[in-house]
Amino acid sequence: MARIPYSDLLIISNLRKDGRITLTKLSKRTGIPISTIFDKIKSKKLGIIKGFSAMLDFVEMGFSTLAFILIKVNKEDREQLSRFLERNLFVNSLFKVNNGYDFLFEGVFKNLKELEDFYEDIEDKFRVKSKQIFYVINELKREGFLSRPELLDLIIPPEEERNISKSKVAVEASNPAEGAELKKMVVDY
Repeated sequence: MARIPYSDLLIISNLRKDGRITLTKLSKRTGIPISTIFDKIKSKKLGIIKGFSAMLDFVEMGFSTLAFILIKVNKEDREQLSRFLERNLFVNSLFKVNNGYDFLFEGVFKNLKELEDFYEDIEDKFRVKSKQIFYVINELKREGFLSRPELLDLIIPPEEERNISKSKVAVEASNPAEGAELKKMVVDY
């Protein structure tokens, strides 16, 4: 794994926090010239960015049933099930896993009946050995890793050279209470 320069992490972290941030605001927050940020993004020097997408509120869209499903099938069915899940509209995220299961996937459904129909379809097409379904009651956090530029110092060793002043990296907290809370988090860490 290649070492990622601190300035790149700073850009990435700010983009994780707000993917629609303008280059001007991003430059002001990071202290990195707009042209440098533009070049890094457009030339794919920040090669770890796979793409930009919108975070959706599924409940507001009428999809009130969200579940994570662990499934194990016969070895002969794994490849077919993988293709089935990759192409299925109800599957939001899909992972190959271990510890007694083959796949973990996040399914988004309008209601429990739709989920049950979906799972019955899987059982009809594939030899399911075991499954576990975890219904999401409330989403507490999503896509949070590296989305807080003010906490990068906890991830990057302090001895690493930085071309950006720490004052630029410090949080531009929207209010003093938030700034105090972040400072406490860093101390508690």
